[in-house]
Amino acid sequence: MILGPGEWAVVGLSLKVALTATVLSLPFGLLTAYVLARYRFPGHGALNVLVHLPLVLPPVVTGYLLLLTFGANAPAGRVLEAIGLPLAFRWTGAALAAAIMAFPLMVRAMRLAIEAVPPALEEAAGTLGASRLRVAATVTVPLAFPGILAGTILALAKALGEFGATITFVSNIPGETRTIPTAIYAALQVPGQEPAAFRLILVSVAISAFALVASEILARRAKVAA
Repeated sequence: MILGPGEWAVVGLSLKVALTATVLSLPFGLLTAYVLARYRFPGHGALNVLVHLPLVLPPVVTGYLLLLTFGANAPAGRVLEAIGLPLAFRWTGAALAAAIMAFPLMVRAMRLAIEAVPPALEEAAGTLGASRLRVAATVTVPLAFPGILAGTILALAKALGEFGATITFVSNIPGETRTIPTAIYAALQVPGQEPAAFRLILVSVAISAFALVASEILARRAKVAA
């Protein structure tokens, strides 16, 4: 399969956006998953709902809320613009939209992996004098690592495929915010561009299939390890 220069640029930008979204959300996802898995507190249910809300909200709604919050005329948008970090209609905004849409999948996979770690092992480490942070770093995370990695891969695949929130928040600007999904949409609007759309669809399917297979393999390893 041969991609043209413009299509390679789209794939490159998509990878840039997805990798940025995944890397930046990883520490927050892991922390959130650990808190949800190991703590019970007032507001636990509310936090769980808030984390998973992007899964059930229409992506266009999420994108519009981002536009209201970080748009050029919004207070947060003006502050970010002043410090040189604009989000609306920029690739950085596409990364933010992708991170928010992928976050629930990341947290859910990581939470299930952490919950599969026997609490007795953590308690044993605690009785030997290890702090809670050290127990998490040396016992919980290593044992849950296959699930954590699976969640990261799923989030990356979701970020690569994000469309609704992205096009609403940052539009579909060639070279700036045009990712694989928005490029496919744009190509399908122009007569004669179906071959270009089909090539990008094949790329998208290949990436998604690889991510799902890798995630399934890692989830099975985590189950065996548990």
